[in-house]
Amino acid sequence: MKAIEFITDRQHYERVVRQLLPGAEQFVWLATADLKDMHVERGRTMVPLLEILSGLIDRGVQVRLLHAREPGPAFRRDFDRYPNLIDGLERMLCPRVHFKSVIVDGEHAYSGSANLTGAGMGAKSVNRRNFEAGFITSDPGLVQAIMEQFDRVWMGAECEACGRKEHCADYDGP
Repeated sequence: MKAIEFITDRQHYERVVRQLLPGAEQFVWLATADLKDMHVERGRTMVPLLEILSGLIDRGVQVRLLHAREPGPAFRRDFDRYPNLIDGLERMLCPRVHFKSVIVDGEHAYSGSANLTGAGMGAKSVNRRNFEAGFITSDPGLVQAIMEQFDRVWMGAECEACGRKEHCADYDGP
């Protein structure tokens, strides 16, 4: 992998979903504003991304998901098909999250415009996907900066002053 690689459109799917995620050994942190029931290729069939995340959890990979709003009914139905996600997937809802990032093992990261949806990540057909841009990096300074942003939100460092606590199911502060 190059230290920094600019990616667009379908490259999100190829580089992030098909290469970066499955290579995780220790942890995956995912941040997205919008979260849908994205399906990905597995052999000759399409499976929910949740199946990939379930497989990572089965391998002992820690998976965190930070997102801005609750996903729709199709996502929830698929979620229920993978019981290990209930305790194995750490999930946090923050209505102010708009950044999109994928961090793998603290060594590789994606940051860009693509939400964790089929149209965003380029899993849809060429006429149905979004026009997206982002970068993948293994540069330690950039990976660290992306991790620090994720971690500040995850740990609640922004909660007290956010101004949207009434919309945040996970806020448990004063």
